[in-house]
Amino acid sequence: MTPEQLLAYQPPPDLLAERVILITGAGAGVGRALSLACARLGATVILLDKEIKALEAVYDEIEQSGAPQPGIYPMNLEGATAKDHEDLADNLASQMGRLDGLVHNAGWVGSLTPFKYYDVELWSRVITTNLHAPFLLTRAVLPLLEAAPDPAIVFSAHDSARAYWGAFGVAKGGQEAMLKILSEEYAGERFIRVNGVDTGPLRTRMRTQNYPGENPNKHPTPEAVLAPYLYFLGPDAGRTTGEIIRLEGKVVA
Repeated sequence: MTPEQLLAYQPPPDLLAERVILITGAGAGVGRALSLACARLGATVILLDKEIKALEAVYDEIEQSGAPQPGIYPMNLEGATAKDHEDLADNLASQMGRLDGLVHNAGWVGSLTPFKYYDVELWSRVITTNLHAPFLLTRAVLPLLEAAPDPAIVFSAHDSARAYWGAFGVAKGGQEAMLKILSEEYAGERFIRVNGVDTGPLRTRMRTQNYPGENPNKHPTPEAVLAPYLYFLGPDAGRTTGEIIRLEGKVVA
């Protein structure tokens, strides 16, 4: 499907019924909007973020909507160890018994700085948050996804291989490589659907923090870009895998 077709996708009301979906960065922006949308479509959403108050607000909103009761999993991806991710997977297995979808959405830009002046410690922290953590989390939950009848992984991609994006740009390039590698490794009989959505600039707090002089209203809201995520998470996507959908310039603000 083309980006335009995916943006026009209308998910059926029971698209994600009885599925368990883990969403990182669920407290704000795309993560928050997607968590609410997945819950409306019947999913039990596991909300992961480092900001507990934001998680609680999303949790309450889902509860009040009458959707399936979500789960909260506070975690700071920058400091989480391999064991922390394995513990998360163990908790999912014992409390939920399954995992059907994983959305790698959490992100931290760190700093827009020329390579020459990039702080070495900051570089390590940004790479850990945006690249090493998605590896650790994916690796930990792969056994659960392998056991699911129609598993899916979706990355929030970002074409940021450009001047001043530094560690974030490198990490996002690495995420796209991770996506391609996973999609090929799981393209056979033991299938996991692995795709990405590059939304382009959105009306989010992260965008405002990095572009404080920009008019945020010229960009689309997170709610305007959810359809491709929902398509890739649900059964309508079939065996579509290894795709990265670029939406910049195709979404009405």
